Amino acid sequence: MNLRSQPCLHPLGISRRTAVQAGAVGLLGLGTNHLNALRAAPTPDGSRAGGRAKTCIYIFLSGGLAQQDSFDMKPLAPDTVRGEFSPIATSTPGIQICEHLPMLAQRSHLWALCRSLTHPSNDHSAGHHIMLTGRAMLPPAFSGNAPNASNWPSIAAVAGDATRPRNNLPPAVVLPERLVHYSGRIIPGQFAGVMGPNREPWFIEASPFHNTSYGAFPEYQFDHQERGNEDKRVFQAPNLSLSHGVTQAALQKRVGLLGELERQRQFLETHAHVEDFDRHRQGVISLLSDPSIKHAFDVTNADDKTQERYGRNSFGWSCLMARRLVEAGVNLVQVNLGNDETWDTHGNAFPHLKEKLFPPTDRAVSALLDDLHESGMLNDTLIVMAGEFGRTPKISHLPKYYEFPGRDHWGAVQTVFFAGGGVTGGNVVGASDEQGGYPVDAPQTPENMAATIYDALGIPQTAAWYDAVNRPNHIYHGTPIVGLI
Repeated sequence: MNLRSQPCLHPLGISRRTAVQAGAVGLLGLGTNHLNALRAAPTPDGSRAGGRAKTCIYIFLSGGLAQQDSFDMKPLAPDTVRGEFSPIATSTPGIQICEHLPMLAQRSHLWALCRSLTHPSNDHSAGHHIMLTGRAMLPPAFSGNAPNASNWPSIAAVAGDATRPRNNLPPAVVLPERLVHYSGRIIPGQFAGVMGPNREPWFIEASPFHNTSYGAFPEYQFDHQERGNEDKRVFQAPNLSLSHGVTQAALQKRVGLLGELERQRQFLETHAHVEDFDRHRQGVISLLSDPSIKHAFDVTNADDKTQERYGRNSFGWSCLMARRLVEAGVNLVQVNLGNDETWDTHGNAFPHLKEKLFPPTDRAVSALLDDLHESGMLNDTLIVMAGEFGRTPKISHLPKYYEFPGRDHWGAVQTVFFAGGGVTGGNVVGASDEQGGYPVDAPQTPENMAATIYDALGIPQTAAWYDAVNRPNHIYHGTPIVGLI
């Protein structure tokens, strides 16, 4: 189990597991380097600006979900377009979705769809960067081969920097893994980029990398090309236990000793790096000593009823962890439902969607909606679900690699799912043409999607983040999607 806030080994060379143990914390003051103060100014009367949400869960479907086979079906289109699935009615008259999403169909009064989001790229790496950062124009030095310091900051990084930390928790968390290509290259767009490495979101790596197996393991794993590589991954909650021989009492004594050392060097506390050191240390101590945090991560040991509702698989556990983390005080949680390109259905699309992808997603997202709604948290929690692009209107077949047909990459339009945070349920914004190929009403951009998230979180539209030489950089590059709220 790895916890890291940067896409590399810890700079001091110790193991990441050791870095979050009490011994390392107590002696070295190591911690997460993301608990920055709120950079966005409050409104003059001290109230929250923007929307009504306190938190956001951004569910990312790496690979790209086919809009025609899920939330924007085209049953009257030619058979080369409409696919094998039939639409079913939802609880909202006039809205139909795929027959293999029956649980979400029953909850349409809780969610809305934007069927007209568009951007210019059909490339996986560029699409990831676009939809994870909310910026359709790629940075000048963009490379699809690896992240670099010129990348735009991810939505998670921006939200983590611009919202106030609560309860010493990281403001922004990504789970259950970084997105890594089967070749081993790391996908750009997930990180802080030009904001600098000290503003990375916190990556909770509960799902080990596997280069050819995809989906909601262990129940629904699959290989796009049926290569038969064995998948023995185990979903593990982060290890937040104390080091061997260190009790809670010993931890408190160690914290007290650190306090005395801090008092002896108070004259240094005016220096920014010392203040950062203190915040980082307090954040890790909070993670080690707060039982609610351990509970949030301990999803594989949830009671049977909860696991049955969410699913005993990586999708279910990830959504459950996200719900517990926002309940505990994390402001934005990005949930990667599947490792890199899990939803890349070039071939075998219909059996894989029907048998491997839709069932765990339908169950986990429905359970998440139910829990947030029943607890009264849904109005305070915006849920957004999208991929890096949609899929082509025309069905294609690559028999060299796949037994059955599928759809290729398509940035021109995709459907984005919204719920909570003041979103009007049973609602559809925008429309695509008769083949699901292009927007024909109310086209929206990734910038507008990101602005919807920032606005819901109360980030003022005049807000900026500041670079190393204190130059302001605008957070908003679009406007919130009209008609959702």
